[in-house]
Amino acid sequence: MRILITGGAGFIGSAVVRHIIKNTNDEVVNVDKLTYAGNLESLSEVSDSNRYKFEQVDVCNAQELERVFSQYQPDAVMHLAAESHVDRSIDGPAAFIETNIIGTYTLLECTRKYWAQLSDDKKESFRFHHISTDEVFGDLEGTDELFTETTPYAPSSPYSASKASSDHLVRAWRRTYGLPTIVTNCSNNYGPFHFPEKLIPLMILNALEGKPLPVYGKGNQIRDWLYVEDHAKALYKVITEGSVGETYNIGGHNEKQNLTVVESICDLLEELVPQKPSGVSHYRDLISFVTDRPGHDVRYAIDASKIQRELGWVPEESFESGLRKTIEWYLSNAGWWQRVLDGSYQRERLGVNS
Repeated sequence: MRILITGGAGFIGSAVVRHIIKNTNDEVVNVDKLTYAGNLESLSEVSDSNRYKFEQVDVCNAQELERVFSQYQPDAVMHLAAESHVDRSIDGPAAFIETNIIGTYTLLECTRKYWAQLSDDKKESFRFHHISTDEVFGDLEGTDELFTETTPYAPSSPYSASKASSDHLVRAWRRTYGLPTIVTNCSNNYGPFHFPEKLIPLMILNALEGKPLPVYGKGNQIRDWLYVEDHAKALYKVITEGSVGETYNIGGHNEKQNLTVVESICDLLEELVPQKPSGVSHYRDLISFVTDRPGHDVRYAIDASKIQRELGWVPEESFESGLRKTIEWYLSNAGWWQRVLDGSYQRERLGVNS
């Protein structure tokens, strides 16, 4: 197959591209705008492959998207391009509306026009796979329930509302126009090449420099953690084996309180980097509790039994093994994250809504 992947220079997108180029015979066309979180260095190990092509294109640019479709004639689309950080969506929701809603609409229309002129057998095998988040389902506070594929939508943040909108658009293009779409909703990803505004990489890098480890509220928010390379394998399974019109929830079966995650990072660093920054006796001493994020959901938890039952996917990494691999990667790849931090992001607090 030739797969057009939007957002392939992002955290999850780059993991998908690396997985496909390294483990299959398929071709990838990576379409990425290269915003602050897009990084072609994350693809350095596969960028020389003759099965990999890169196009710097904004998913809101219909003319350029039509050129890409015409030039490469893809057999499938995996749509990962999105603004994804909740705190940033609180400070500046406009970019989330533009990319996540208008961008998805633009891509759907370009895909529909392309798909409509394919031969019948190509039409039948074509897939549009939209990658979304469990945050569209809202908050499970006060229950022991899990998000399923039929959980009603109740997004809380500008980010999750924009992703919910894009999910609805994708399903509408299936129902109205017959476009062969599939939707997946995943839990919190972590792993190598993660942009350091997110919890786990931010805590790792701050701890290594003896900086405070800011934990929102009391740190009792619960998230299900999914190792990014497990997610990439699941997404490839969905695009190649999933059924049109279906939704698949993808989770790691690793529910952890945020404070527990931060403490686990500190404890692993005690083992892996016993030589601490000046003035630090224990990494846990760096934990500081800060004002909670506005509208912060308390608990997310994914029921991933459908994808296990129907497609045979289960995560390979436990939270403990995945977190160790993640920390070891950051310790071995300081050049990557130092160059990221030399850019526009300096680990400042975002989303305080002041």
